[in-house]
This record gives sequence, C-alpha cells and structure tokens, in this order.
Amino acid sequence: MKMVRTLAALALTAIWCAPVVAQQATVRITIKDHRFSPSEPHAPASQAFAIVVKNLDSTASEFESKTLRVEKVVAPGGEITMRIRPLNAGRYHFFDDFHQDTTEGELVVE
Repeated sequence: MKMVRTLAALALTAIWCAPVVAQQATVRITIKDHRFSPSEPHAPASQAFAIVVKNLDSTASEFESKTLRVEKVVAPGGEITMRIRPLNAGRYHFFDDFHQDTTEGELVVE
C-alpha cells in the first residue's frame, strides 16, 4: 500500500511540475491560380511555428524558401505542414519553384 501511495505522489508531482506547453502558432497559406494567399503572412519572432500550405490548383506546386531552409511539393488539392524553427524578426522570401514567374511571397516575422 505504501508503494502505491508513493507512486501516486510521484505521478501527481510530475503532473504539477510538467512545463506548460504553449500553443504553437500556425501560418496558413493557400495557392490558387498559381498565387499565394496571403502573399505576406505574419509569424511571431523568437518562437517555433508551423506553416500549412493548401494547394487549390489542379497542378502540383513546390513551396520553397532558401532563407527558411524548406522545400516541399504540394500535390494538387493537397496540403502540407512544415515546422519552422524560431526566427529573428525580418522578411523571409518564399516561392513556388514550379511557377516562379507568378507565385512568390514574403513571410513577415515580428
């Protein structure tokens, strides 16, 4: 019985001492007619976040950013999620590698 109480006390201590996990910010971008919307999304500085890209076009796109260090194909009608490390405030260029002439934008981190 003493062991059960000890284990229960340890479990409660672990719950009370567990760090509070902040909800991660999410930046949502759509691709339609080979254009990003929004073309200048915003993200918080100094904290990790996710970018979710939904492709509403009937052709594949490739979300790419050299400054964000990401590159991922988005199937027609598909959606991708990318986890982004904490960034300093600034502007980070991104584009669709398959349609560079019309599909580009900048992530504004502040």
